[in-house]
Amino acid sequence: MTLKANDPCWCGSGRKFKRCHRSEAERVQPGTLSPRRALPPDIERPDYAGTGRPLKVAEPFVRPPALVERMRVAGQVAAEVLAITSTAVAPGVTTDELDAIAHEACIARGAYPSPLNYKGYPKSICTSVNEVICHGIPDDRALRDGDIVNLDVTVFMGGVHGDTDATFAVGKVDRESARLIATARQCLEQGIAVVKPGRLINEIGRAIEAHAHGAGMSVVRDFVGHGIGEVFHNTLAIPHFFTPRADTVIEEGMTFTIEPMINLGSWRALTWGDGWTAVTADGSRSAQFEHTLLVTADGAEVLTRAS
Repeated sequence: MTLKANDPCWCGSGRKFKRCHRSEAERVQPGTLSPRRALPPDIERPDYAGTGRPLKVAEPFVRPPALVERMRVAGQVAAEVLAITSTAVAPGVTTDELDAIAHEACIARGAYPSPLNYKGYPKSICTSVNEVICHGIPDDRALRDGDIVNLDVTVFMGGVHGDTDATFAVGKVDRESARLIATARQCLEQGIAVVKPGRLINEIGRAIEAHAHGAGMSVVRDFVGHGIGEVFHNTLAIPHFFTPRADTVIEEGMTFTIEPMINLGSWRALTWGDGWTAVTADGSRSAQFEHTLLVTADGAEVLTRAS
């Protein structure tokens, strides 16, 4: 089945596609952006804060204990900011208002919102609504009853990043959207459960893909999890689908994210002209959950799990 940007919306996967009830006119459209938010001068900044260009992209995959301790702090702050911001999710609230809440929550904790000016990104969090897979830019669009929205929060403090996200229902959502959110959350937990020293990275994707396909859903292939530490996104890639090429051996002390993006329809994605906003090619809805992990001797510690 070949999909084009203007095709009607379809839900399902494999041979179980059916026309979705959402029309082309109901899809998310770009809105108006507010000016970039300021930060106090005493907030520690990552290397790209001024220029938009990360200076450092490589770092060891295995992290020393002292750095891990700093990542625990950053991870908990990211979890707090996500929790605070999520309480404001409601019909009538704009995604820009959510960005403002997250921005102020970061400042109150002495943290820099990592997305801000990362490769030129203009806001402090990502807000991905309905068919937006990831990297949705907060704007003046008000959330509507029945929407779903992903809030992606990353903070930089103590010289390291903590990265987490979750998808929330806005008001009362339809049954398939609720099932999508639940499946995406389960996919993340399935991926975390297989993390153990000696296993291969691709076993994470195998577990996630199997669970998503079992629910009749698809896994986005254009975006993957990543190594994280002093660098926001380092060169360690964590696919959420099985690929033999992801044959890096998991080692104790590694820190990385697992962040599966699960679609009701096709896994294929398109990117808006802003260079950031990724949407499902068929207009079907997408949900995502993410945690930052530390590989331990017998599994994984979730650094961004709310305490």
